[in-house]
Amino acid sequence: MDGSSSAKNVPISFTQEKNVRWSIPMPGSAASTPIISNGKVFVTSTDPKKEELLALAYDLKSGKQLWSHVVGTGLNQDDRSNYAGASPVSDGKHVLFFYGTGDMAVYNHEGKLQWKKNIQDEYGKFYFLWTFSTSPILHDGKIILQVLQRDTPVHKAHQGGGKHDSFILALSLSDGKKIYKTSRADEARSESKEAFSTPVLYDFEGKTQLLVTGGDCITGHDPDTGKELWRWGTWNPNKIGHWRLVPSPVAGKGIALACAPKGAPVYAVKLGKSGNLDNSSISWQSENGSNVSSDVPTPLFYEGLFYIAHNGKKRSHTLNCVEPMSGKVLWSEDLGVDGKIEASPTAADGKIYIVTHYGEVVVVASGKKFKKLHHTNMGPGRNGRVRSSIALANGTALIRTDNKLFCLGK
Repeated sequence: MDGSSSAKNVPISFTQEKNVRWSIPMPGSAASTPIISNGKVFVTSTDPKKEELLALAYDLKSGKQLWSHVVGTGLNQDDRSNYAGASPVSDGKHVLFFYGTGDMAVYNHEGKLQWKKNIQDEYGKFYFLWTFSTSPILHDGKIILQVLQRDTPVHKAHQGGGKHDSFILALSLSDGKKIYKTSRADEARSESKEAFSTPVLYDFEGKTQLLVTGGDCITGHDPDTGKELWRWGTWNPNKIGHWRLVPSPVAGKGIALACAPKGAPVYAVKLGKSGNLDNSSISWQSENGSNVSSDVPTPLFYEGLFYIAHNGKKRSHTLNCVEPMSGKVLWSEDLGVDGKIEASPTAADGKIYIVTHYGEVVVVASGKKFKKLHHTNMGPGRNGRVRSSIALANGTALIRTDNKLFCLGK
């Protein structure tokens, strides 16, 4: 849940032709990240012509398509993204797919449907200005999904739906039945109520917490009940109304990071307290206007350090290495890429992987000294909107561009 993997021997040097085990065209674009489970690759996609939302499975060794299912219909709510933004998740036996339409389906690894439902049909229309996307997670047989949304309608299709709250929903993985639905209140206004982050599980002092960012605050919850344990906020004291939130929280060494949007600071919250926290619980915050800020990518925690990708002005795209307890910036380096970074960095085997909108991939060494190991272009070029993070497994890296899925490795 922090962007890191225990994978070994991940590929370092590659191109669109070199060190490619297989590559296959995707039916359509999507921002979701592929996952690997028990020798299979699972990924969501779209069929733009039919406006269908797809669940796909491939063999990891050969790239052969094992199965494909249409889970829902519809393509997007705006021209910046589509409904296939949420990544699948698996417990090793089942795989869960979720889409911004509210369509949710669980299959076994052989592709047999276990159950299917639409979250909007059961729990009300989603009130979002932008195309909704958040990835569900699994915990102890439960699907946990956050819906941090506006309280009043924003589109014509939402009219007559009444007032809504934001909530955390837990469903049974086995049958989709509700375990709990917990209201998640906030004091944000308008678009600032909207969050496209994903909830994150973090073990601290022998207990598992569910971390949630959005609505101008960060909260910690009991994942078994949804009960709120603590909250800190706000990074938006003036209640600016257009500060939607994209980065998910990330935690390490007893610190949880919350990234305020639009170039605002990153806040490091000390874990272990309860109730409404004041600013004494902030271990550090980055300086206004610094490179230690993230509007879209979720930071990475790897081998005791935070790594934060930042898109600056004049095509400056940097990766920052930050000490968790003090906030000291150990290095801040321009990656020398042209495209924006909206995919979250991932890491394994001492290496950090970053991909840009244009499909440029940079690999750098982890640690207290910056070292660039590799830089290549995997496509599609300047018209691309690559937002899928790079998935890493033993001897393998999966790179999903707008129109292709590459499996790298011997």
